[in-house]
Amino acid sequence: MMKLSTRFLQQLHSTRNTSLGKSAVTGDALLRLQSPISTAAAGNADNSAGDRIYAPFSVYKGKAALSVEPVLPTFTKIGAGALKVGRSGTMMMTFVPAIGERKYDFERKQKFALSATEVGSLISMGPKDSSDFFHDPSLKSSNAGQVRKSLSIKPHADGSGYFISLTVVNNILQTNDRVTVPVTTAEFAVLKTACSFALPHIMGWDRLTSPQAKDAGHPAKLKLQPELEWDK
Repeated sequence: MMKLSTRFLQQLHSTRNTSLGKSAVTGDALLRLQSPISTAAAGNADNSAGDRIYAPFSVYKGKAALSVEPVLPTFTKIGAGALKVGRSGTMMMTFVPAIGERKYDFERKQKFALSATEVGSLISMGPKDSSDFFHDPSLKSSNAGQVRKSLSIKPHADGSGYFISLTVVNNILQTNDRVTVPVTTAEFAVLKTACSFALPHIMGWDRLTSPQAKDAGHPAKLKLQPELEWDK
């Protein structure tokens, strides 16, 4: 059964089960701690412009959990009242393996950041389509292949959904991790719709079309450091 949490990553970090000897959280604990965030609160005096809002789309399955949320781009000043995208935004996918019934190991999380073009590939998928993505932070250098990530999205044979799998090979640490999360057709439809909505925002185009986009009075947005795929 799908379980949703609007603060998946935040609650994963703060809720620990130390009796297991490692950082772990339960699906039940996440649901009890769930606190919806209203978009109307953005204008309240007690919510500063620098606050980070956690609103991922999350699914919890028996062997792993998957959380997806947009990471907005950063902007660089290039002149008086002029900005350009310094670092492009992404759709960050976070995979967390299970270590027991409804328990997930945050310390072993793995991330995969979909670029705008990769988001386009995902949202254009049909019910029988597959997609594969490959990331190597050292591609075209002497360290190429030392750490590589492969994301695979494949349809169920009966058409009831998809398998979303992430494989991370780290030759430096001599590890090979694979996490697979099955998602239903409905969950995948939500994921595609959310990615479609977020696409202009991770490209920075919302700053072009919004009346507030040209307002330089939001320095806090420029200082936010985006979450990166290779961060642990």
